[in-house]
Amino acid sequence: MSSVFKTYRCRRSARMSVGVGVAVLLAVVWSAAPVLAGGAATEALKGTINEVLRILSDPNMKKPDRAQERRKRLEKVVGDRFNYEEMAKRSLAAQWQKLDEKERAEFVNLFMKLLTNSYADKVEGYSGEQMHYLNERLEGDYAEVRTKAISGKVDIPLDYRLLGKGGDWRVYDVVIDGVSLVSNYRGQFAKIIRTSGYDDLVKQLREKSDQFVKIKTAPEKE
Repeated sequence: MSSVFKTYRCRRSARMSVGVGVAVLLAVVWSAAPVLAGGAATEALKGTINEVLRILSDPNMKKPDRAQERRKRLEKVVGDRFNYEEMAKRSLAAQWQKLDEKERAEFVNLFMKLLTNSYADKVEGYSGEQMHYLNERLEGDYAEVRTKAISGKVDIPLDYRLLGKGGDWRVYDVVIDGVSLVSNYRGQFAKIIRTSGYDDLVKQLREKSDQFVKIKTAPEKE
């Protein structure tokens, strides 16, 4: 299978792996350090992070028999803040215009599963990472919230790009240590489409999703 699903192949891969998990599922603890000037987009991010932390810290949600319920709640909270359709559209680039409504809906669903399945375990096992909010830049309906995640001795710059609509701010990209999550997937998707076609990309996404389901539903070995 193509390496499309290997996130960020570079010498900074260890830092990027931590960064993506933190960014996509917001598995961070809000730092008590002073927060610099921020607006509605920053407040929206904080609200989502606080809700994630509330679910993670709920003793009842930590019970083994409620693991699936907890994950579904976390996915909903994060899904309400992340604009998966916009992320999928930008990741697919020109190919998006060639798809009909049904094909677009299918791709968005597969893309969402790719992200949530890839980083689900990160949010379940966060270990006290701290988030420092640095500043917010606003330009029309677009905003960029610059933050820094601190994990152990590693500082990871995380820039959230959000699109505002109807007073709501939703994330459409995350720049992790200078590398755009959407651009990374766009490059990998484009390579597959060039070499084996769009249908093969969809096939690989389906297989990846099915593989994850099998892993999660397989009985644990005693």
